[in-house]
This record gives sequence, C-alpha cells and structure tokens, in this order.
Amino acid sequence: MRGFGVCRRGICGAVAALVLVLPARAETLSFARWLEDLRQDALRHGVSAATLDSALSGIKPISRVIELDRQQPEFTLTFHQYQERVVPKARIEKGKRKLSENRTLLKEIGERFGVQPRFIVAFWGIETDFGRITGGFPVIPALTTLAFDGRRGAYFRRQLLDALTILDQGHIDIARMVGSWAGAMGQCQFMPSSFLAYAVDFDGDGRKDIWNSKEDVFASAANYLSRSGWRNDQTWGRPVKLPQLFDLDLVDLKLQKRLSEWQRMGVRSANGADLPKRDLMASVVLAEGPAGPTFVVYDNYRTILKWNRSTFFAVAVGSLADRIGGG
Repeated sequence: MRGFGVCRRGICGAVAALVLVLPARAETLSFARWLEDLRQDALRHGVSAATLDSALSGIKPISRVIELDRQQPEFTLTFHQYQERVVPKARIEKGKRKLSENRTLLKEIGERFGVQPRFIVAFWGIETDFGRITGGFPVIPALTTLAFDGRRGAYFRRQLLDALTILDQGHIDIARMVGSWAGAMGQCQFMPSSFLAYAVDFDGDGRKDIWNSKEDVFASAANYLSRSGWRNDQTWGRPVKLPQLFDLDLVDLKLQKRLSEWQRMGVRSANGADLPKRDLMASVVLAEGPAGPTFVVYDNYRTILKWNRSTFFAVAVGSLADRIGGG
C-alpha cells in the first residue's frame, strides 16, 4: 500500500477493513436520512404515521431489484418470436375458457364501461396469464429501493408515495401488497399511480382489490381503457398487405386516412381481400421495418399504447382479443 511502508502488527489489514466498512456505513446512514425525509414527505401527503410505521419499519433496499433494473436482455425478440411467446395457442384456448367462464360478469362490466369483454380478457391474459403470475416482490420495499437508487428516483418516489397512500386507504395490507420488481401490482399490473387514477371497487366491499377480486380487476382494466379513449364500436386494427412501391412516408401513426382512401392506394387485407366497407379513419403501421408485418390501426390501437407504449404489445393484445373472440 503506497505511502504506508511495510505492514506491521496487522495495521494494513485494519486500514483495509476501515476502507471497506466506511462506505457501507455511510450508505446506511444516507439511507436512514433519505428514509426519514421520505417519511416527512409522506406525512405531508396525508399518509398516517401508523401506516408509515407499519410499512417502513426495518425496511432495507433489495439488491435483486437493482440487479433487475440494470439487467439488459441478452437478445431482442423479433416480432414473430414475441407473438409466439405472448400469444401462443395455449393462451388463446385458455382465454376462450376464461371469457366463457366469466361471460356474465364481463358483459356487465363491458356495458358499464364501454369496452368489449374480449379485450378485457386479452389484457388480463397478456399481463399476468389470467392472474396466474402477478409478481412476488413486496411492493413497498421494491419501490423504496428504486426511489433511493436514484437512476429514476423521482419517478419511483412518486410511485412509492402513491403506494403508501393505497395502504393508508385500506385497499390491501402490507403483507399482501406484492407485485413486480418495478412495483406493478395485481392481476392487471397497475403501477400505484394508475391504481389511484383508475382502480374500481366493483364488488362493493369498500376496497379496490386488483390482487384477488376478479370484479375489481376487470372493472379497473375497463375503466382505464374507457377513460383513455376506448371506443366499443370499433376494433383495434387488422393485418394488411401493401402494394409494391408503396410510399413508406405514409407509414406514420400520426397520419390518418379513411379506409376507402387506403383501399384506393392499393392496401388490402392480409388475405388479399378488400378492406372493410366501414369507412373508419386508420393509420398504417409496421411492426418491424419495411419487410415486417403491416397493419392498419384505429383509435383503440392508440388507447392500447397508453397502457404500454410498445407496438409489439399493442398488436399482441389485439391479436389475442381477436382469437379469443373467434376472429
């Protein structure tokens, strides 16, 4: 060790230990100060001291959450790989069964919120495999970890305050408030801010329970879509074929033309048939570059993107809904 000469009587070992201990201790002290500041912030937001005592007592950052946040995928799925993984035949068949099993409830919720039941089931299926996979991370510690980490600290701090508000309102207890490593919760995988904005107590028990109540899960998803602009008199879109020498500058979600105009320009359904006679406003989108699958999409496609801003996801939801509904 430069500047210390020969090590004697374990002095170098003690110094090395001190170097290792001090940052860890400083980080612990920093987290404690940060947590106290968060507590004061939550109190100002109206969260009770009792809830904060219950939720934050003994809390520590979760290293696995940081690992997952930093983790980069080893490869990127192609469109077809994604579709095969997210909309496999088994999920389509399961979706049909779930639609049938819950038909009465879904019909009631669909009529109340103006969302076709097949789309509610499609979101449910893709987000959590119809409630089977909802995540196993405790939401408050996971969000605390991400808020303290700082990479996206401001965003996750807001989500953490919202999650504490949900606890304080009594919708779920701390032990059962589990979700993804990033804090997405329940069978519809709402972030806390989405929960506060859109979750619904449809079963009337006084709690908005998107973890265990199918009534609340379906109604909350439908309410999200309805308030985001969903139209129940339209579908999402459909696969199409473009003519040769089609001007790719027209492939733009911001550009809309009537289906009759796209028809005149040579756009056809994927099977070669004419486009539907109903003259909806539509845009042309490519799922994966000029050589990839092409779709004409309507306003509901844009609403799906408000849930998850991914072309692959939006097409998967629409495709699963079509197949569940017999399309």
